Amino acid sequence: MANGKTYGVFFPFRDSPRGNYLRLTQTPEEEIRADLLHLILTRKGSRYYLPDFGTRIYEFIFEPMDGPTFDSIKADVRQAVEKYIPNLQINDVTIEPYLESEPLPGEINYEELGGQVFRIAGRGTEEYTAKLRIDYTIQSGTFESRDFVIINI
Repeated sequence: MANGKTYGVFFPFRDSPRGNYLRLTQTPEEEIRADLLHLILTRKGSRYYLPDFGTRIYEFIFEPMDGPTFDSIKADVRQAVEKYIPNLQINDVTIEPYLESEPLPGEINYEELGGQVFRIAGRGTEEYTAKLRIDYTIQSGTFESRDFVIINI
């Protein structure tokens, strides 16, 4: 731990053979990433006292993966982040159809860069239809830090 200080619960929860399902975030950047994932992966309408918390991303899973659908997903993500995480600036939201293939030479391996890839559907990759990449900047006073998350839907 960073000087014994923790900020919150890391999201999403993970399987653990030892029963350590809850991991605590140790930096403000980890906490904001966990908050962003929690917001995006929560179904809109599923929270009792915050019915508009979350996104409609699950509703788009079986929709045609075309321009209007991608635009709706981008608008939904931007609107939710603007309302619930005001110190997070979305730089870019990119969506591309999911193509299961080997990485091409020179292609960026996001996991090597320290990014994490999160998956909505089951454990296999055959059911994914699109990759959602969110580039964001955390604004905290004088300093800023940039990061990204990738969600396979």
